[in-house]
Amino acid sequence: MQQVLIVAPHPDDDIIGCGGSIAKHRKAGNQVTIMHMTSGDAGGIQYTKEELAALREDEAQKAAEHLSVNNLIFLRIADGYIEFNKENLIRITSIIRDIKPDIVYIPHSQEGNRDHRVTHQLLMEACHRAGTPYFPECGTQPWKVTTILGYEVWTPIQNVDYSEDISEFIEQKLAALQMHLSQLEYYRYDEAIKGLNRYRGIMTTGCDYSECFTLLKITM
Repeated sequence: MQQVLIVAPHPDDDIIGCGGSIAKHRKAGNQVTIMHMTSGDAGGIQYTKEELAALREDEAQKAAEHLSVNNLIFLRIADGYIEFNKENLIRITSIIRDIKPDIVYIPHSQEGNRDHRVTHQLLMEACHRAGTPYFPECGTQPWKVTTILGYEVWTPIQNVDYSEDISEFIEQKLAALQMHLSQLEYYRYDEAIKGLNRYRGIMTTGCDYSECFTLLKITM
């Protein structure tokens, strides 16, 4: 059994980028934790920030339950203002040492959204620090992450390193994404990602649907 950590800048990024892989991990018996950097409180103007954060956390919970994931972490950083700083590095490094994930999924480095790019930078540094015998403020048991995969949301990956066949799980992924009703009002992400996963399946693995990733680290 593997421990898997999915890091999402906003609720729904996890499902868009690797929802099929999450379902596949759960079917294989792997333990999955989803960590949301923000609660998506900037993702609409018809609610107050507090109302939208609560709504989107509820949507994230329902989506996770649909994928049989029950371990969620909400860091509640302000949406649109994720920073590469001491406080965030300590929090994230501490979580990595606590959860001890074998595989970590993060946004790939060329994502168009700023929060996604900063999340990538934070997690790459935190995973490195977690594996060193330093930074006792982050816990005293080092943990080396063996695999880090970068997923695509806003910006398709130019050079794919790894492709996962999710044909068996595409409907489950789309159903989970459709739990994020507050966001589907603006963009039909479910239709967009189905098209991308279909394209990836045909063009990269010769299957019906797949999710593609950049391979950022692998240690045997």
